[in-house]
Amino acid sequence: MNRVTIYQVDAFSSELFSGNPAAVCPLKNWLSDELMQSIAKENNLSETAFFIPNGDKYDLRWFTPKTEIELCGHATLATAHVLWSEMGFHDRMIAFNTLHAGILEVSREKDILTMNFPSLEPKEADHDFAEEAAGLGARPSSFLACNYGMAIFESEQDIIDIVPDLNLLKRSRYDGIIVTAPGNSVDFVSRFFGPKLGINEDPVTGGAHCELIPYWAKRLNKRNMVARQLSSRGGELYCAYQGDRVLMGGKAVTYLRGELLV
Repeated sequence: MNRVTIYQVDAFSSELFSGNPAAVCPLKNWLSDELMQSIAKENNLSETAFFIPNGDKYDLRWFTPKTEIELCGHATLATAHVLWSEMGFHDRMIAFNTLHAGILEVSREKDILTMNFPSLEPKEADHDFAEEAAGLGARPSSFLACNYGMAIFESEQDIIDIVPDLNLLKRSRYDGIIVTAPGNSVDFVSRFFGPKLGINEDPVTGGAHCELIPYWAKRLNKRNMVARQLSSRGGELYCAYQGDRVLMGGKAVTYLRGELLV
């Protein structure tokens, strides 16, 4: 039997019960892929992060309840929070090795944790997006594509009003669909639906902002922006566009400390 320490962290929030919850499991050595997937399924959060020390960095992996994924922002923020707030890490910057996204860095300035992630610029989709529009129950003004599909709407209220048909969205060619529009009191707002990943609606999606930030930076002609994700829990991100990299800053708070007997 393995005894695995586990934390649950609300990322992109300064208070409990908002932002995006992620489970974080520090390990000395990797568990089997099957066991890590089972733990993520049992946790039933959008993502569970597992990490091990590797020299002056940490190796980091993320699992949804259904599958391992290539990139996750909020669970990376949560992992950095655990290292600083729960495990006594003192340096100002943490570097994570990842299987698909290269080296990801997180820095700390007071209570703001800032992630340095790859910039993923979406392009006009080369297909008809009627299927995605039907799944969203609303037709966007335009539709872009990158790792995820991105539906552009005209107003914040448009984003609030979306009631997706998750069964239809499961048929999309994309693992997740971002919906976004200009914000009323922030630069832009968004929501994220990923039923194919076992995530009906993600509360706050760092990975989606790798695509949102370059799009809105060019559209608004701004490098520094504030974004809000309009899920029921909600969350706010401080964003910066740096060409081939994007910065995403936010706060995090620990909800749970425990031990798994697996």
